[in-house]
Amino acid sequence: MLRLTWVQPEDLLGHELRQAVQDGREPSAIAARWRAAGGAEAPARAGASGQPASRYLRLLAEDLLDELADLPSRLADQEPTDLARIKALCPNWPAPHATSPPRPATLQAAWLGRAVGCLLGKPVEKLPLDGIRQLARSTGNWPLDFYFTARGVPAELLAAHPWNRRSAPTSLAENIDGMPEDDDLNYPLLNLLLLQRHGKDFTTADVAKLWLDELPAGRTFTAERIAYRNLLSGLEPPRTARHRNPFREWIGALIRADVHGWTNPGNPGAAAEQAHRDAALTHTANGVYAAMFTAAVIATAATGTHDVHTCLRTGLTVVPPASRLAKALHHALQLARKHRDFDAVVDELHATHARTHHWVHAIPNTALIAAALTHADGDFTGSICRAVSGGWDTDSNGATVGSVSALLAGTPAALPDRWTTPLKNRLATSVGDFNGIGFDTLARLTHQETARP
Repeated sequence: MLRLTWVQPEDLLGHELRQAVQDGREPSAIAARWRAAGGAEAPARAGASGQPASRYLRLLAEDLLDELADLPSRLADQEPTDLARIKALCPNWPAPHATSPPRPATLQAAWLGRAVGCLLGKPVEKLPLDGIRQLARSTGNWPLDFYFTARGVPAELLAAHPWNRRSAPTSLAENIDGMPEDDDLNYPLLNLLLLQRHGKDFTTADVAKLWLDELPAGRTFTAERIAYRNLLSGLEPPRTARHRNPFREWIGALIRADVHGWTNPGNPGAAAEQAHRDAALTHTANGVYAAMFTAAVIATAATGTHDVHTCLRTGLTVVPPASRLAKALHHALQLARKHRDFDAVVDELHATHARTHHWVHAIPNTALIAAALTHADGDFTGSICRAVSGGWDTDSNGATVGSVSALLAGTPAALPDRWTTPLKNRLATSVGDFNGIGFDTLARLTHQETARP
């Protein structure tokens, strides 16, 4: 039987119950009704439960999702999604600084860095933290310093912690032959298309139409898949982000933010505003802030004149200071400055977030990104290896950290060959006419959009 992931009401309900607690609603009565009817918890790691629900449970889940959406939130005033309200809560919203566009070589480094970090994390995506550590240690690759390999891993360890099924054939060290397709690279390609067609004044509706034209529905996940379904049902943004979408604070908008930062060097506020218009299709509140934070960090890094700590501080200026994301980021930065051993940082982050947040939620993942960059002082290898070794959404975190740290490095030559050579200057994708494109060509195309008024 075909089991559709990330869209079935009976699977969404458990995620929405957890999201409701996180965003300041009181869902206990609705949760009790669901459990009394025999409803299951949300799938822990996959997008669909193992067994189909009855028709009654599916209909009940749909009704309860709508009831949950109507519950008032005590956090609504301090965690708005509307851009004007967000900016009103950010007293230090960054002003633009005149700067030259980054050179094509710098943008090539950023594309490469994003790809390398993503590729490093792909084989261990969805694995628990302990499994990642055991797999790396079994091959002498701990602390993490290179792509994962299956060579030398005991069979019983692989049985306990199998590689990501879809990624292992293309992303283990012995299998890499160019950069394989991944949503963490598809979305930057889509946003490059977005700017080519609509410029920096694009609307959220422009994003939606581009997706329907260029993004295969099967290559979307979590919040993006829900929003795609909502578009096909006739809903319009921003309702596409809210309707029966328990993933609206997950990491999907964050992984779309890089191009907005790359094309606004020295103007983190404009980068954050672009990221907001993009994110509003699929996300709300902290899911949107994570994208804005990332875009502002990258726009600051793209100037080539700031260290990673300044970039991260600038990113915080576009995040409402009383929001859950702001608090998580401050905590992560404090931990990164406190502990010399990054494992201790990761352990404390997991102790803080793992029991309450899904492994794809934006809050813990953005916190880990900030901690990795801080602890490694922006060094490329140190940053991507820390991000991936911290678990959760390993390929997405590695990609974002790779983009930032490669921008700081400045040129492809500054990235170690052992990371970039296996990519063979070739990217696979299902987006547009980009399949097989080189990172040098992507850099040139991005530079054109960066220089456009």
